[in-house]
Amino acid sequence: MQAPAIQLKRWPSQQPLLFVILVTLIWFSLYQALTSVSEALVATLPVAREGHLGGALQFFFYDTPKVLLLLTGIVFVVGVVHTFVSPERTRAMLTGKRLGVGNVMAASLGIVTPFCSCSAVPLFIGFLQAGVPLGVTFSFLISAPMVNEVALALLFGMFGWKVATLYLVLGLTVAIVAGMVIGKLDMGNHLEDWVREMQNSQAVNAGEVTSMNWGKRIDSGISHVREIVGKVWPYIIAGIALGAGIHGYVPEDFMASVMGKDAPWWSVPAAVAIGVPMYTNAAGIIPIIEALMGKGAVLGTVLAFMMSVIALSAPEMIILRKVLKPRLIATFAGVVALGILLVGYVFNAVL
Repeated sequence: MQAPAIQLKRWPSQQPLLFVILVTLIWFSLYQALTSVSEALVATLPVAREGHLGGALQFFFYDTPKVLLLLTGIVFVVGVVHTFVSPERTRAMLTGKRLGVGNVMAASLGIVTPFCSCSAVPLFIGFLQAGVPLGVTFSFLISAPMVNEVALALLFGMFGWKVATLYLVLGLTVAIVAGMVIGKLDMGNHLEDWVREMQNSQAVNAGEVTSMNWGKRIDSGISHVREIVGKVWPYIIAGIALGAGIHGYVPEDFMASVMGKDAPWWSVPAAVAIGVPMYTNAAGIIPIIEALMGKGAVLGTVLAFMMSVIALSAPEMIILRKVLKPRLIATFAGVVALGILLVGYVFNAVL
């Protein structure tokens, strides 16, 4: 009775190309079906889709499998890549550059990865696992949700190229400088123990890298998925549940009342504070920004709000808590919040 189970377990090693093709097709099919399935699930429930509860449920049903699929796919790919390049070589490549080059590279990578903050966390973990310096990984984590092609395209379409360009420059500056500051603070000991143990255990010598066949590389990717996804998934579900509730119930009118042209100086930090508990991506928040602007809110304040929503969301912090200790989370949030405040005041001053 055990023979079929053993054969199934060994199948990826015996037929790695067929396994990868089949799993990739299934992955993309599931990802493409997320919107229709989440809408269908809400339709089966006794709630109005246009209501607060319906919107929150649809958000949860869509984002939970989306983030888990991204996490699984990214961790698997990183696990396979590790069999070609050792973490030590990756670390040497990035740390061998002059100060800030690694942060610029990581922040620039974030422009072409249209992830929300929670979706960027899996790749953040993958960078840490590969031995990329902590400050560099934070530059990516900040840039990926905040300065991506989706945000820039929508800003260009709604507000013009000047606003989009200024947002790009200031957003990258926040990501690069914040990552450099965190890197200078040398807070690697504030990673959770399981992450540091994973980093230390990932050494692969040159002989192992060159001698591995594709079956072993596929097995490595699967092992990475089991190890990381098995530890992180409860935090992902809890974070998205919180974000879904806030996404469905927070009123726009209240936010607009503290972001208007006649609001006092503290409107920018107030907007950042309001944005932190929320959770959405650039495509979801920019239409809200447009609505707030239509209600009389000023651009710098609402962009600071936007940045805090997509770069400092509470669900992201919940997920990061599985990876980072509280002091490092607080440092990350404080440094990024300061940069966002500066962006808000600069926009209000020059526009």
